[in-house]
Amino acid sequence: MPETPSEILLVVPVWNDSARLAIFGPELAVALAAARLPVRWVIADDGSEPGEAPRLHELRDRFAETWPDVEVHFAKHHAGKGGVVREAWALAPDAGWLAFLDADGSTGAEDFLGLVKRAIASGHSVLGVRKRTESTHVEESFLRGITHRGFLLAVRLLLGLHAIDPQCGAKVLKAADYRRIEPLLRESGLAFDSEMLAALQHDGARWSEVPVNWIEKKGGKIRLFRDAPQMLVALFRIRAAHHRHGIRRC
Repeated sequence: MPETPSEILLVVPVWNDSARLAIFGPELAVALAAARLPVRWVIADDGSEPGEAPRLHELRDRFAETWPDVEVHFAKHHAGKGGVVREAWALAPDAGWLAFLDADGSTGAEDFLGLVKRAIASGHSVLGVRKRTESTHVEESFLRGITHRGFLLAVRLLLGLHAIDPQCGAKVLKAADYRRIEPLLRESGLAFDSEMLAALQHDGARWSEVPVNWIEKKGGKIRLFRDAPQMLVALFRIRAAHHRHGIRRC
């Protein structure tokens, strides 16, 4: 008999994003029900406007008709994607796997479940990457593509991080690896992925990178000319913190 996998805590972060979750959520619920894996799905609200709370409760009830193990967690205030993901991950200290998936459906539910299954089979973390292959399709604006490649270069130069796509919003982490480096993490914004992966790399954690289909969705909260400079500043902040903790570039 195959071993039953331990609990998988899936966090879908939202910030004033109930409209897009209403579109993607049913797809995810159906995929979870078909996969029959021990997934605890947490919709983690990052301090949205007050009117979002009843909408999220309504969506939770709707999704629960298909996948019962779903709940909503509300942060006390808006801290950023990284902050609310880590806060929600802390809800399940015994989970064997920690995952997050963007609420807009840019990475589809089937692709995400493929990452989960691969992680369970391999026993180590699996990261989705936006990469065009014979079996995967990527749609992104020219500006976003250029910004993405520029940020990737900055991550490699400043942090020495060897990852194809540290910012892809579909990740499944081995919880034991994450918990070893969790005390070092400080970034709450969009650069939290890079900080986390750089710490995991230094700790010797193993991961696989798997191409996924990725389609840029309308209505996103990222504003390139506002957020890109802030993310670059965050990389310098992460590098300074790594120097203080004795984490060297690889």
